[in-house]
Parts: sequence; structure tokens; C-alpha cells
Amino acid sequence: MLAKETILIVDDEEVVRKLLRRKLVGMGYQCREAGGAAQAMDELQAGAVALVLLDIKMPGKSGVQLLPEIKAAYPDKVVIMATANTDTDTAVNCMKHGAYDYVTKPFNLGGVVLSVERALERKRLELENRDYQQHLEERVSQQAEKIRQSFLNSITALAYALEAKDRYTSGHSERVAALSVAIATELGLPPEEIEKIRLAGLLHDIGKIGVKEPVLNKPDGLTDDEFQYVKSHCEIGERILAPIVEDKKILFMVRHHHERYDGAGYPDGLSLTKMPPSADVLAAAEGCTEVVHEGVGGGVPSWCRGASILAVADSFDAMTSERPYRRAMSDEMVCAEIERGRGTQFTPAVVDAFLRVKKKSLIAD
Repeated sequence: MLAKETILIVDDEEVVRKLLRRKLVGMGYQCREAGGAAQAMDELQAGAVALVLLDIKMPGKSGVQLLPEIKAAYPDKVVIMATANTDTDTAVNCMKHGAYDYVTKPFNLGGVVLSVERALERKRLELENRDYQQHLEERVSQQAEKIRQSFLNSITALAYALEAKDRYTSGHSERVAALSVAIATELGLPPEEIEKIRLAGLLHDIGKIGVKEPVLNKPDGLTDDEFQYVKSHCEIGERILAPIVEDKKILFMVRHHHERYDGAGYPDGLSLTKMPPSADVLAAAEGCTEVVHEGVGGGVPSWCRGASILAVADSFDAMTSERPYRRAMSDEMVCAEIERGRGTQFTPAVVDAFLRVKKKSLIAD
């Protein structure tokens, strides 16, 4: 017969300990003994004890006093109190403080064994349930990560599908995302916000899927009507993404990456300043406020940081890339152009962070 769990019998009367030990060993349990509180704690520290049979009344430190010490140091240990028939109220009170059960003296040895088995089984079920919950949380976390990765793969596929339509913008979304992350990092934004900005950078031009190729690839300047048509890609992108992107901040950035600091941008003429926007704009930004924590974001209002950053990154990459209607500009020329737009087209603190990023990249090169 395989040995069962180890039981620690704590009682100041040796004859009681021997009586209980003989019965429990006969039922297949292993037993250890302690004649008082100090010895009991030493036995518990030695390990391997599953259950403690603890006498309530002992010289020195009583079982009532020892119980909270055991539960504090060994919360998973099962404790059954042993008490005289006249002291059951104390035993019941001990159960309220962590004991599993109580048995009364003089012992009914069959009842003691039944109480031990019942307490150990209850503890086993509790541990199994806790283990199941922990593994369930791990499985849910793993599944959530798989869903997130699938979402990211879909985003990448959408971005590649867009750029496949226009050889002049190949790699544009990835470059905008990378530069936006660099600016956001320079501004000291938190990692979760930087990740949203990165995703918005990948997605910011996705609405151009809904723009006809002859207009996108037109080799000369656009007419006013054509330009108005191309500008609609911000709203189209938001509509395309809304069913699959739950985060409203990402949708907000996609819609507003062509807004200006002075309010002369599109599609909504939203001014990316410290002035509080309307309630509906705040709602669209998922409850962000204009409050800025000192040292975070370089003084850029939190509700518009992402859109302000994308505006600069998008403009830089557009001007340094070949287009059907013009040649690419040098980095130096574009940096000067962006600096000229500081405080009108672009948010000043974002321009400053962008210029620091470019300066660091030149030093690194």
C-alpha cells in the first residue's frame, strides 16, 4: 500500500499523540509528532506535512494562538483542531480563522480519520481548481496573443496591398511608422501609446485603397476636384478599419494625420493645439483629455499627440520620396521645410523632437 500524506500531531500529552499516530499509520498515513508550539513550527519548517492535528489547550502557547502563525507561514496547510467537548465554541471560532474542521476529546478514532480524509480531499480540490484557473489564464493569454498577432498580420497585409498599387509609395507606411516611433520615444511617451502610434503609422494611408489608381498615379498636378477626392482617404481609412480595430485612438490618428496645428488641415479642420477640443472630438479620442503630465510628451496635449506625430513623420517621408509629379527632396531641405512649418502646420514640440531624432541619426551615421 502506498503511503498517504504526512500528518503532524501536535499535543502536549504523549499518550494522545501515540493513540492518534497508531490509528492514522494503520490507515496508511505517515505521522510526525510535536509536544508544543515551538516543536510544531520546527516540524513544519522541515517540510512534507500536509495536515496538522492541533490541540487547542497546551501549556505555553495554545493551539488557538499557534493557528494564525501556521496559516500565516504555511497558508496551504490543512489544520484540524482537537478540543474537549466543553470547548466546541472555541473550535468553531478557529474554523473562522482558517481551521478546516475540529474533532472532540475523548476521540472517536473513526471520526478523526473521516475528518482527516474529508479535509485533505477538500484541500486537494481547492488546489486543483487553483491550478486549473492559473492554466486557464495562461491559455487565454496565449490565445489573445495569437489573435493580436493575426490582427498585426492583417494590418501588414493591408499596408502591402495599398503600396502594391503605387510603386512611388512602396515602403512609405513602414517608414512613417518607424519615424513616428522614434519621435514618440524622444518625447518620452509610454510604451503602450508608442505601440498604438506604430500601428496607426502602418495604417494611416489605408484609405487610399478606395482611391482610383489613375488619380493616385497621375504624373502631373491634381485638379481641385481630384485633390478633394484624394483627401477623402482619411475618412475612408477610418471606415475600413472601424470593424476590425477596436481601439478608437488608432482610428482617431488614421482620420486626423493630415490635420494641422493651426486648424487648416483636413478632413475636419481640427486644430492640434492645447486648446480643449469639442466634446465629440474628445469622445472620438477615447476619453483623452488635454491634460499633460509634466515631462511627458514635450507639452503636446495627450488627446492629439499621435496625430501630431504622424503629421510630421508622414510629411517628411512624402517629401523625401519620389513622386510622379516631382523629384525627392534631400533630408536637409525637408528638415528646413518642416521647421518653417513649426507652429503653423506642425505642433512645435513634435517638430523639436523630430529634429533631435534626425540630428541623432546624422551623428550615428
